[in-house]
Amino acid sequence: MVNVKENEKLSIMNHSCAHLLAHAIKRLYPHAKFWVGPVIEEGFYYDMDLGEDSIKEEDLPAIEKEMKKIAKDGKRIVRIELSKEEALEMFKNDEYKLDLINNMEAGEVITAYKQDEFIDLCRGPHVETTKELRNFKLLKVSGAYFKGDSNNQVMQRVYGICFPTQEELDEHLNSIEEAKKRDHRKLGKELELFMLSDYGPGFPFWLPKGMTLKNTLTEFWNKIHIKAGYQFIQTPIMLNRELWETSGHWFNYKENMYTSSIDEKEFAIKPMNCPGGMLVYKNSIHSYKDFPLRLGELGMVHRHEASGALAGLFRVRVFTQDDAHIFMTEEQIRDEIASIILLYKEVYSVFNLKFHIELSTRPEKKFIGDIKTWDIAEKALADACTKAGFEYKLNPGDGAFYGPKLDFKLRDSINRIWQCGTIQLDMNLPERFDLTYVAEDGSKKRPVMIHRALFGSLERFIGILIEHYAGAFPTWLAPVQAKVLPVNNQYHQEYAKQVYKALQENGIRVELDDREEKLGYRLRESQIQKVPFNLILGDNEKNTVSVAYRRYNSNETVSMTIEEFISFLKKEIEHKN
Repeated sequence: MVNVKENEKLSIMNHSCAHLLAHAIKRLYPHAKFWVGPVIEEGFYYDMDLGEDSIKEEDLPAIEKEMKKIAKDGKRIVRIELSKEEALEMFKNDEYKLDLINNMEAGEVITAYKQDEFIDLCRGPHVETTKELRNFKLLKVSGAYFKGDSNNQVMQRVYGICFPTQEELDEHLNSIEEAKKRDHRKLGKELELFMLSDYGPGFPFWLPKGMTLKNTLTEFWNKIHIKAGYQFIQTPIMLNRELWETSGHWFNYKENMYTSSIDEKEFAIKPMNCPGGMLVYKNSIHSYKDFPLRLGELGMVHRHEASGALAGLFRVRVFTQDDAHIFMTEEQIRDEIASIILLYKEVYSVFNLKFHIELSTRPEKKFIGDIKTWDIAEKALADACTKAGFEYKLNPGDGAFYGPKLDFKLRDSINRIWQCGTIQLDMNLPERFDLTYVAEDGSKKRPVMIHRALFGSLERFIGILIEHYAGAFPTWLAPVQAKVLPVNNQYHQEYAKQVYKALQENGIRVELDDREEKLGYRLRESQIQKVPFNLILGDNEKNTVSVAYRRYNSNETVSMTIEEFISFLKKEIEHKN
């Protein structure tokens, strides 16, 4: 799917189409007032105040009709420069525009854009005429707080998207429909993976099959990190205020932390694993000979997210972060980061997820450390990408205040981009926690520290995988790998139980469906559950001590002995198929 913000031409077109929407709304609802209409990754939206009126999904076709009429007229879009006094006079009856004008920086050029009778305050740029905006679609309506503040009134927000051609629009809309079918919240319920409850908004419940999926992913994570030389730690979920003050979270992140009082002292449930990792490092004396020291932690963290931001497994209030904190000398940065990149490549390829890397550099104003150190760190990240054989996209000024970072953007089976893995150099915590190591010359030095997460979080990554595979997981990852279906219980049930037991004893996740239902019904239900292999057992299979299997989404039936099938399935699982 297209990311509109990454395409300058599409961004200009979609912002212009936001004005086309506002123009049509103003014709249909003359009393309407508008706040902002920005471009987003998925297209554009416009926030508006309609007074006593409201727009529902069923009203969108009428608005689209008016938009098409304006687009067909093809009026020129004219840029107008205004003094502050002129702008205040022009929008004197619109409190939202007055708020924007009065909050502009001194000396900032104020511009408005006019098309026919409609004029709107805007920085631009825009397309030349409304005729260029014919290929659009309004997608949905929602509510939004004015300025994003829950203390303010709720405005109406209308979303849409615009493309240069009808073909591109149709292709995008088809992708949206495909994405709806893959929605992990819908599939998570159908496949009995997880549930959400009003008793704990943002706190997912893992059901047995979902727990199997999560445990399988965790086991894979552990094995590949052991192979890469990582050691594992576990730090407490709750630690006292003093630690969070040392780390800086108490002053900079407290509104997102859950706190409690124990023995008349303030404690916080950890929103990040890092401070606990610092204490583990400080627990013993370290030498340069220990480096690189790779400490991995699958740590459960809690963050207070706004209720309106919660979205299935993608945005939750508790999640398991697949963290690792790596300590090293400055000379080891390039090689260590290159090895991490290759580890990420190995893991993502198992899921058939392609990726690109983005390098975010020093912010212009708010950063710690000296510029020389930042330059060295940024060059080390860039050189590591080159050493690992990867190009990178530069994001100037988008680094964290404590160091530059590499972000890994994954592309799924329907071409959507997901932010998952990250590698961050940290020049803050080693200083705050006074971390040291004994250098080769016997002096004490400050270690270089890396934060890195491969999945980002298990919860979000599982949500991505559900949608990437449309719920049809590869055999090694599937909660149920095979289902045994006797054709007729009277004649085949006992043999089906023998096959079920043989598979189970060989570590295969198997279910026996011997309900008194027709075979066709049970087969269809297994297809809905997206089980990779269905074993159909009738007279022939019983008499020849064999199985007949069908893969998910296939009508082809293949026969082999039980031993052959077990060997075949084990190889499929071993090779991550």
